[in-house]
Amino acid sequence: MDQVHLIRLYYYGQSKSLSEISRIMGLDWRTVRKYVDQEDFNPPRPKLESEMQFCPKLDPYKPLIDQWLSDDKKAPRKQRHTAKRVFRRLTKEVDGFDCSYRLVAEYVSARKKELNLSRQEGYIPLNHCAGEAQGDFGTATFFENGKEMTGKYFVLSFPYSNAGYPQLHYGENLECLLESMDAIFRHIGGVPSEIWFDNTSTIVQKILKDGGRETTEKFNRFADHYGFRSVFCNPDSGNEKGNVENKVGYSRRNYMVPVPHFVRLEDYNKQLLKDFDEDLDREHYRKNADLSDLFEEDRKALLPLPRVPFDLRGRKTAVTNGWGKFSLDKGKHIYSVSPDYANQSVNLYLTSTTVTVLDGDFHEIVTHRRLYGDQVQESMEWLPYLKAIARKPRSLRNSGIYDMMPGNMRRYMDSCVNSDRGRILKVLSELTERTGFDSALQTVNQAILYQANDPDSLKNLYRRLYMDVPALPPIHGSNIPEVVMIRPNLDQYDVLLKGGAAHEG
Repeated sequence: MDQVHLIRLYYYGQSKSLSEISRIMGLDWRTVRKYVDQEDFNPPRPKLESEMQFCPKLDPYKPLIDQWLSDDKKAPRKQRHTAKRVFRRLTKEVDGFDCSYRLVAEYVSARKKELNLSRQEGYIPLNHCAGEAQGDFGTATFFENGKEMTGKYFVLSFPYSNAGYPQLHYGENLECLLESMDAIFRHIGGVPSEIWFDNTSTIVQKILKDGGRETTEKFNRFADHYGFRSVFCNPDSGNEKGNVENKVGYSRRNYMVPVPHFVRLEDYNKQLLKDFDEDLDREHYRKNADLSDLFEEDRKALLPLPRVPFDLRGRKTAVTNGWGKFSLDKGKHIYSVSPDYANQSVNLYLTSTTVTVLDGDFHEIVTHRRLYGDQVQESMEWLPYLKAIARKPRSLRNSGIYDMMPGNMRRYMDSCVNSDRGRILKVLSELTERTGFDSALQTVNQAILYQANDPDSLKNLYRRLYMDVPALPPIHGSNIPEVVMIRPNLDQYDVLLKGGAAHEG
């Protein structure tokens, strides 16, 4: 502290420059500047460990809490543990845990400050009528079948009761929005009379001079079909739908921390609806009533579900290029059709998870998993291409299909003799149709390893990799019967060959 005082005395009392003080005291000029500019000279607060000593009762659980909070540094900012979430996990997952929530909250708050994980937000309370809802998207990371993804989840909240329901998706588009709302409407058994949205491009095409909104035709049809009135916030005024903003954060903190792992997104979304039914069994943060009782008043104000289901699929047309491919989302996402449909118009059915390609008579050609993200991606269904080139194997290298093939498959086709190439392409198309292109490619990789360049070897390798071959029980030496050698009588064969009868003796 004496050194700091002397630095400030040189600067403010003797008007010496930073470089002069640095030279006089033998310090880096950045250090000098730091103490010259310092404004807070209060004594430093006690270290965190000493603070925690007041609660030895929490000591057995501190390593586990620290691990959760440390893991949060790898998770998205909005998917980190709150004190309430930590307390709930300890109560549910740790046998014998009997500390108070207040104690856990104090410890978590202090640890978050040390780990730079704390964040404070303020909200303005608003009054709303029963039956009114608000909708918005949030961002979440999740693992589906072991694969990490960053997607979007739509939340429909009911400000009167503070109830809400989320649905998770791979991205944020109109199909995701409509499928989420339809699933929630059907789960709660009715439709809100009024729903507030922000000005997302998913719905709003243009904000008019008179304050109105030009919305997409599909959304208009959906709103008219279910009978709700859509209301849009003023631009940059998210506070006008503060309830759903809170519910988006609440959903993430309480149901997506830790980062969720599941096998199928569809099953996880069904479970989310059930989880938020159970979440109604708690008291409203301001009203002296349970959420479940308040939500019953919301239910009474809901509109009835329409008798006729709404077709949630998006419909588009696309024109393929010379390789039988087309693109969506401003060219970022490319999908294959078939070389037989090059430079043609095709019809598309879009859902939140699939892109189905149909011909002019609306017969299905191929279905892709829908792509999401800002990077250029391609979904390739190889079966139509392999079938097409198998009919003309000699044109493989000049067809363009050859250049699309993975490197190992090109290398393998180059190693095959011309007379076998058509049969090999046919085998590859059969394997692709049976268990997918990845299995066909893996079989090719094995064929390269064993230098098996003929169709029959390719089939045998596939059977070894993907077909269930029953394991034979081991044969023990004591069970092997004795083999007696029988010597043939060649004289008998000579007689038979001459057409005569065998001599006796």
